Amino acid sequence: MARCAKFRFEDFDMWQQASEVSGQLFDIADKLAEMRKYRFAEQLNGAALSITNNIAEGSGSFSDKDFAHFLNIARRSVFECANIVAILNRSGIVSIEQKIDLFDRLDHISSMITNFRKQLLRINK
Repeated sequence: MARCAKFRFEDFDMWQQASEVSGQLFDIADKLAEMRKYRFAEQLNGAALSITNNIAEGSGSFSDKDFAHFLNIARRSVFECANIVAILNRSGIVSIEQKIDLFDRLDHISSMITNFRKQLLRINK
């Protein structure tokens, strides 16, 4: 039986939760593409993927300071996703229930990233 390598980022709860919420955001992006709102779809896909990508990329850093930099980018992508969801809600594409759920999940991910980043920077003082 083949053994699958494991990467550090897979153990982070913030990455796991971001990966889950990305699935919801990708579904919305697919709906946008079907509506021929390609720019919104591309932006949402990119922002959602940026969260997990930057957590993963940062986890491969040689320094905690460098990892913290990537976490900052991931956190900013959380806010980008929230902005897109808010705009889509105002446009009637995303329901208020979807917005509330996604905002709660994105806010939690943002808090986890922020707290982990603070721990990294505190360790290096």
